Amino acid sequence: MRKLENSELDRKSIEDFKKSDKTPLILVLDDIRSLHNIGSVFRTADAFLIEKIILCGITATPPNKEIHKTALGATETVAWEHHENVLEVIENLKKENVLTLAIEQVESAIFLQDFKVEKNQKYALVFGNEVYGVSQEAVAICDGCIEIPQLGTKHSLNISVSAGIVVWDLFQKLNWPN
Repeated sequence: MRKLENSELDRKSIEDFKKSDKTPLILVLDDIRSLHNIGSVFRTADAFLIEKIILCGITATPPNKEIHKTALGATETVAWEHHENVLEVIENLKKENVLTLAIEQVESAIFLQDFKVEKNQKYALVFGNEVYGVSQEAVAICDGCIEIPQLGTKHSLNISVSAGIVVWDLFQKLNWPN
């Protein structure tokens, strides 16, 4: 086995990325404090051709040196926008027939492995603050909640790790069912 060189990875140009068909996922980041978490989510979004990231509340926006450290240029490829109020964002997405899903531990949450995707449905995944998670107000107006099962003592994952897990799971369910 031999590690591949960067030149062998068939990377898209920024222009090719922007022209590519996107995975029908929108990532909503609400009140994310860590610039490194934000950058990491951008990089994950680039890897899986995510349609858009919506940054809400205190979540910092590009251009930002600290976001760039982990995004490694993904802020140039992934579409993003900023809005102050996550509740308005969720309501507007629902009006556009986007299924809104909080990624949170709540009563009646669907475990990630049990969540079934629909091929012609667009999804918005709402991720919350590192300390408080997705606000109760946001959870209450989302169409549903997905929970990542955890078996250890913490029952808490870093937001960028959670985003990576959920995005990968939905990406593969949308692209390679069964």
